[in-house]
Amino acid sequence: MNPAVVITVILLAILLVVVFLFSYFIKLYIRAMVSGARVSMLNLIGMSLRKIPAALIVEALIRLKKSGLTSIITDEREAHYLAGGNVLSVVNALIAADKADIPLSFKQATAIDLAGRDVLDAVKTSVNPKVIDVPSVGSERRSIDAVAKDGIQLKARARVTVRANIDRLVGGATEETIIARVGEAIVSTIGSSDYHKQVLENPDLISKNVLAKGLDSGTAYEILSIDIADVDVGDNIGARLQEDQAEADKRVAQAKAEERRAAAVAAEQEMRAKVQEMRAKVEESKAQVPLAMAEAFRKGNLGVMDYYKMQNIQADTEMRESISSPEQKSSTPTK
Repeated sequence: MNPAVVITVILLAILLVVVFLFSYFIKLYIRAMVSGARVSMLNLIGMSLRKIPAALIVEALIRLKKSGLTSIITDEREAHYLAGGNVLSVVNALIAADKADIPLSFKQATAIDLAGRDVLDAVKTSVNPKVIDVPSVGSERRSIDAVAKDGIQLKARARVTVRANIDRLVGGATEETIIARVGEAIVSTIGSSDYHKQVLENPDLISKNVLAKGLDSGTAYEILSIDIADVDVGDNIGARLQEDQAEADKRVAQAKAEERRAAAVAAEQEMRAKVQEMRAKVEESKAQVPLAMAEAFRKGNLGVMDYYKMQNIQADTEMRESISSPEQKSSTPTK
């Protein structure tokens, strides 16, 4: 192939690429110029080389220009994009804050965005407060349960109206903290009430006590109001606890009585065993009497007449015992 033809083809290809690139950048350049947002061609090419979508930056520049916010330079938007931020979300938040007369700087907006919060939603919440349910709608709990001093359980539900606090969005606690603090304050207020009827008659007592605690301290929100949506009467926890305590005391008394009974039975068995032991000793002693008498006969200490006298005395004793025994039945003569 002719070298001149090859060179011509290569030059045409390069020319086509340059024309395509310049047509893309020229389109962005013309769009920005028509909108009054000036940006140089070299800057657009530099964005492409830095792997920054030039169309995104130009779009943000046009929105800021149309809203009258021209103090934000292009390098700041590029830096925020390279840091992983959402440039259009920040720009829209700045425009919304400016229209609502809410002080919000570009630095604050980018910090909020990089912290993982929706900065545009935060501005909207600052303008239009939102309502947080306590407990939350997706929670397994349906109410905040607490017991008054009279032992009656109350089940309460509240709605907290909050507004975003722009200055505390970075590092401030989220909705979960608000829900937890309000729930704790409700439990504390009900628990400190002498009678549950006081809370039923004046639910605003809960709202006043909760608002007085400053529960929005350190959070990303400002509590505007706390409204008690519903208060229901639950179980009589005090009576149930007394019943359980009485049942426990009864079981303890029964256990102690059973312990005393077992000890008495054991003592009785021990005494019976001792009686049997003593009887065995008596029988053992009786068994030694014939042996002692035989020994006395052999040694001459006991004579035959002495032995007969002893037998008579023993027979006489047995007769007297049989007569005096209550089991002995007297026979009546028949006529």
